[in-house]
Amino acid sequence: MIRKLIPLIALIAVHGANAQNTDTPPPPSWKQGMSSEQTTSPLHPFAPNLTGVEAKELPISSLKVPAGFKVEVWIDGVTNARSLLLSPQGTVYVSNRIGKNVYAIVEKDGKRVMKTVAKGLDTPNGIAMIDGTLYIAERGRIVKLENIESRLDNPPEPVQVVDGLDPTNGPGHFWKYMVAGPDKKLYFNIGSPQNITLPNYIQAAILRFDPKTGVMERIATGVRNSVGMDFHPVTKKLWFTEHARDWVSDDLPHDELNVLNKVGEDFGYPFCHQGDLPDPIYGKYASCSQFTKPALKMGAHVAPLGMRFYTGKMFPAEYKNNIFIARHGSWNRTTKQGYDVMRVVLDGNGKVVKYEPFLTGFMTNEKADPPMWGRPVDVQVIADGSMLVSDDHNGIIYRISYSK
Repeated sequence: MIRKLIPLIALIAVHGANAQNTDTPPPPSWKQGMSSEQTTSPLHPFAPNLTGVEAKELPISSLKVPAGFKVEVWIDGVTNARSLLLSPQGTVYVSNRIGKNVYAIVEKDGKRVMKTVAKGLDTPNGIAMIDGTLYIAERGRIVKLENIESRLDNPPEPVQVVDGLDPTNGPGHFWKYMVAGPDKKLYFNIGSPQNITLPNYIQAAILRFDPKTGVMERIATGVRNSVGMDFHPVTKKLWFTEHARDWVSDDLPHDELNVLNKVGEDFGYPFCHQGDLPDPIYGKYASCSQFTKPALKMGAHVAPLGMRFYTGKMFPAEYKNNIFIARHGSWNRTTKQGYDVMRVVLDGNGKVVKYEPFLTGFMTNEKADPPMWGRPVDVQVIADGSMLVSDDHNGIIYRISYSK
C-alpha cells in the first residue's frame, strides 16, 4: 500500500535562514541560529570522507576498551557505513547517508562478502526488518525489499510504501533512523528543518508507521533530531538519542538520551533544551516545566547517534540490558568531545546510574581541525554476542568481543 502523508499544518515560522532580502543569499544551514557575535566564529562541520580509508592505514591499536574486551576490524571498504541491522539469519545490513546504496554482509567460505541490495536511493540512512522484509527510510519516503534474505544475489526493485516525509525539501536534518517495534510497526525520526525554528506537524518528531494498514502516527514531539533509538528488552519502552541545537555556547545545551513513557509526549524543542534550558529565541513562549525531561544529559555537542541495548551473552553479566551509544563527536565546540562509544547502566526502575566511556581512541587532539581519525555512528549486537560499531569517516565496521 502506498500512502501519501500530507502535513497537517504549514511551517509556522523560520528563523534566520529564510531571509526576506533575496539579493543576499542565506548562510549555509549550519550557520543558522548564530548570534551576531558568533558570525566570525571559526567553528565549522567537518567534511565527510567520501572514499573511506583502508584499515591498514589507520592507528587501530590506539582504540581502547575495558579489560577483557578486544576491538578489531570486522570489515573495511564499506564507504560511509552508517546504520547497522542484524537479520534473524545472521546477515548484517549497512546503510549510508551520503551514498545511494544499502549493503548486506554475509559469511562465505570463511570470509565476509559485501553485496549491494539496493541502488540509486536518496539518503538511505534508516533500515529495519519485519517478517523478512527489509524497510529503508530515504530522505522523503520509505521503501521495502520483500523476502530479501533469499534474494541477496538478485535483489528485487524497491517498492514504495509511504512518501511525503520531507515536506520542505530543505537542507535540514532530513536523514532518518528507523527501527522495528515489538508491535511490528516502523518507528523513525523526522528532524527539525533548521538548527532552531518552529517545526511543522511532522518535523522534530518521532513517527510510527504500520506497514499493514498504512496508518501513520506522530508519537513524540519536540525532538530536534534523533539518529538512534531502540526498545528496552524488558519494558518495551522506546529510548532514543537527541541532538540539541547549536550556537548557544561551548557547554550548552547538552545532547540527550530520552525515553518515551506514553504516546504524545513533548520533549521541548524549540522552546526548551536539556529539560531545563529555555531557548534564547523561543524560550519566552513556554516553560521548561511543560515538557518531558531527558533521562540523561550526555554532554554538549557530542552528537549521539545509534544506540542499542546489549542483549547478547558474550559480555559479563553486568552488561545485560545496558545501553551502548555511538557519539559521532562535536564540531560546534572550541574543545571537541565525543568520538567514542559510551555505556549507560540503568537500575530496575529505568533510571540512569552510570554513564561511562566504553570505546575510545578515535580522537587525536581535542583542538585540532579535524580532531579525530574516526567517527562512530551505530552499534549492533550480533549472534555470537559481540558488538559491531560502524565508522562512516573511514568506511569501517569494528567488532568488540570479550573473553575471560
